[in-house]
Amino acid sequence: MSRKPIIAGNWKMNLLRADATALYEGIKSFVKDYTAVQLPTVVIAPTFTSLSAVGSVPCDCGCGGNKINVAAQNCHWESSGAYTGEISVEMAKDAGCSYIIIGHSERRQYFSESDEMINKKAKAIIAGGLIPIICCGETLEQREAGITDEHIASQIRAALKDISSEDVANSVIAYEPIWAIGTGKTCDSVEANRVIKMIRNVVSEVAGSQAADAIRILYGGSVKPSTIEEQMSQSDIDGALIGGASLTAESFNEIIANTMKVAV
Repeated sequence: MSRKPIIAGNWKMNLLRADATALYEGIKSFVKDYTAVQLPTVVIAPTFTSLSAVGSVPCDCGCGGNKINVAAQNCHWESSGAYTGEISVEMAKDAGCSYIIIGHSERRQYFSESDEMINKKAKAIIAGGLIPIICCGETLEQREAGITDEHIASQIRAALKDISSEDVANSVIAYEPIWAIGTGKTCDSVEANRVIKMIRNVVSEVAGSQAADAIRILYGGSVKPSTIEEQMSQSDIDGALIGGASLTAESFNEIIANTMKVAV
């Protein structure tokens, strides 16, 4: 089946509100020249402090809807309470978000997030009417030990536990080999596609073949304008979760343009 690509920019802990809004405007000026059908699904994930500033800016692209979707970089699974420093799904939605990134390797590594926590977050996001972007990936040590597939399959099974097939189909997975994030090293496209195909097979085991055919699985890890065409030409890579190259409109727009050459 045909899956619409997603090009998502994770801005991480970068850009003040004025800079974030300027970057949004730079992306908006590019996508306005295309129809929603021509474009991939475009997602940007600013910091929490910039969500409202960016999420409240109308796209005004004349497409009958917003061509630029906003994502939060994380959330808590509870709807409210004494969870200092956290935001709820409802708060993210109120700020203009339609997606939330969860399970990023930096959250797992620096903030000790477990597979169980990520599953709770995925369920809360789905219950709140938003779409989770569920990250998975292996360290260099795990890859060299030959346990990449085993480790990632375990992450996926845990993240999707007790989620309906329909909700799995509407979710997004991002495969990010940790050793390629922000290092300038990019996983070979053929190998990235192999791992993503393995992930799709795990989804099929968990939620059925229809969900596996429908779910969009992205690659992330030092994605650049020069790498995206080869990545998007692979059979199972449905887009990209982009870090550093999403922080300027020039490079992010070029990634969108190059994606359209091969995959939309």
